[in-house]
Amino acid sequence: MSNRHTTLDSPLGQLTLTAHGELLTGIFYEGHWHMPPPDYFGEPTTIEDPVFHQTRIELSEYLAGHRTEFNVPFEARGNPFQEKVWARLQTIPFGETVSYGELAQELGDPHLAQAVGSAVGRNPISIVIPCHRVVGRKGQLTGYAGGLRNKRFLLELEEPDSVREGKLF
Repeated sequence: MSNRHTTLDSPLGQLTLTAHGELLTGIFYEGHWHMPPPDYFGEPTTIEDPVFHQTRIELSEYLAGHRTEFNVPFEARGNPFQEKVWARLQTIPFGETVSYGELAQELGDPHLAQAVGSAVGRNPISIVIPCHRVVGRKGQLTGYAGGLRNKRFLLELEEPDSVREGKLF
């Protein structure tokens, strides 16, 4: 099966989903910072395509606060460093964050924070590979390929109840 894509309306705006074979290969926001080349998208298809149908259900559940992890099969391809960073992103627990510097330190060199940021920004499968869980050194929101408004939305969605309740006072 060749590359294909569809779109999905969401609280985050219109998302473009891409797939190859039985694997999800991308979730891109409108105005996404690092879009792949046009051939990555392939032919348009409907949301009823099995991969896109499962993605839609899981994203809907997640965005409604009823899902904390994804089961849709996916594949993210990049250079070896990017793939290493993306694999690490997948281990950040729901509701938690890590800084670019902490990731760089874990990868063996605290001076790699900028390279980590570049790899995070080129994550092709936003949300499912939770790049929104990476923040600045002091917890501040920094760049996000889907925009800071969407990053804030996703982080607030994942906030533990105790943190959310503390904001009320």
